[in-house]
Amino acid sequence: MATYPELQSDPEDKNLVILQSLICLLREKNVLSRADIEELCDKVQARVANHESDPLPCQMSGARAAATEVAQIGDYIGRKYGGKHRR
Repeated sequence: MATYPELQSDPEDKNLVILQSLICLLREKNVLSRADIEELCDKVQARVANHESDPLPCQMSGARAAATEVAQIGDYIGRKYGGKHRR
């Protein structure tokens, strides 16, 4: 069984725990594929890269932390549940 990596952000953040659990549940139920999670990682990275033109503005440090967290979730889910990568 894969173990979840250490959190870069506040591990007591209730929203983070809920979102992590929701993403894992959706993957377990095959609602999300590994490719979907990879696409989510790319979208979050794009928000960091194009912060000035982001239609949903946020703090840059928060966007970077989110990109790191989504990448960690993607790695964890990929190790635990497997699945096909995007083509």
